[in-house]
Amino acid sequence: MLKRTFLSKKPRFEYESVGGVPMEAQQLPMPDKVTLFLEKPFDSKAQLAFKIGDPVRTGQRIALYPESEAYVISSVTGTISAISPYMGDFGRAFTAISIVTSPEDEWDTAFGEKLEEGIEAAADCLGCIPGGLFLEKFSTPGSHIGTIVISGAEEDLLTSTNQYVVRSGIAAMNTGISALKKITGVHAVVVALPQSLMQDAGSVGGASGVELRTLDTVYPSGLPRMVMRDVFGQVVPADKTCEEMGTCFVRAESVVALGKAILSKQLPVTKTLTLIRKDLSRVVVEARIGTPFSDVFKAADISLFEKDRIIVGGPMVGAAVYSEDHPVCPDTDAIMVQDSSEVPPIADTPCINCGECVRICPADVPVNMLVRFLEARQYEDAADMYDLHSCVECGLCSFVCVSKIPIFQYIRLAKYELERVRSEEEAADV
Repeated sequence: MLKRTFLSKKPRFEYESVGGVPMEAQQLPMPDKVTLFLEKPFDSKAQLAFKIGDPVRTGQRIALYPESEAYVISSVTGTISAISPYMGDFGRAFTAISIVTSPEDEWDTAFGEKLEEGIEAAADCLGCIPGGLFLEKFSTPGSHIGTIVISGAEEDLLTSTNQYVVRSGIAAMNTGISALKKITGVHAVVVALPQSLMQDAGSVGGASGVELRTLDTVYPSGLPRMVMRDVFGQVVPADKTCEEMGTCFVRAESVVALGKAILSKQLPVTKTLTLIRKDLSRVVVEARIGTPFSDVFKAADISLFEKDRIIVGGPMVGAAVYSEDHPVCPDTDAIMVQDSSEVPPIADTPCINCGECVRICPADVPVNMLVRFLEARQYEDAADMYDLHSCVECGLCSFVCVSKIPIFQYIRLAKYELERVRSEEEAADV
């Protein structure tokens, strides 16, 4: 048994190096059906702009509820076969739109026509591009964004998605950066990448006049709050966001997708992701947005058995899903499959106060005290007394917990509940 004192060296977890990133991605064939998640709860009484049986084209903007700004982009040509409710993590409600695909793409021309008027006119079609481009952050009340950070960091261990996209999409990144400046009006741009990608990204800095910054390889140095502290020397207070500090983080994949959209005059509808097999071997695949996971597993020759686990994301902060029918989404960076024998246990064993979580926490949160309040659902006290909102959500505390307490899940639940209460109070005051 390994014994360590409380003051012993912290364990280190390294991001996947560029040397482990495949040179080519596996292209998945056209799926028979795709499912797209519209970020609005299903309303059976609403007058819908589209109905079952309606044809759609590849790249077409589908705004199902006329009174709402929510929309999805069809990743295939085909016919709408179902419109139904879907419940995600922590009560997030969506409308699921299923489309039976046709063998050949018939591209919608609306985006290209808007693009002729200028990229600003086409901005209302860009929210669903691969990686997700959340332009609403630039108009959020209270935020005065002066710097855009284009991050090439991975969000979890064992994933290679962003690094692959940066290596294969440098040519499109310059175009994407220029377009992002026009759309947002922000001209201070920093591209933050691991050292191993700096040689590939040299032309980006020269061509676009952006600043290049190097990211550490130790997890979780690529998370936005960690980048703010370690790269820019700014500590984001617990009660503020990076945007409120004047900095907005945008994924490198989103910028590359934006550049490709402009160059081709077609919205990208294919998502790059890392597939992590049961033996932890990895392959980068490209699939149409909305492709069911079962198609991804079939292409990679992965068999699922009872009690195996499917995780959207990586091993540290990924979330389990319970159906092979779950679709690839614009922000799906990785899919991990765990054999039932390898699924880590969780328990209701009390904290033994060993201090492992405190020692490994990159934000210096007193996790051993915090978790006691979270287990008791004393969320406001947890936030006020033990730095709940200082947590960067890296998952390291759960990984090292001797008692197998699902600390990371407790933290996510607590933040969700506090935000839900705050939103309800604001709505009641209107």
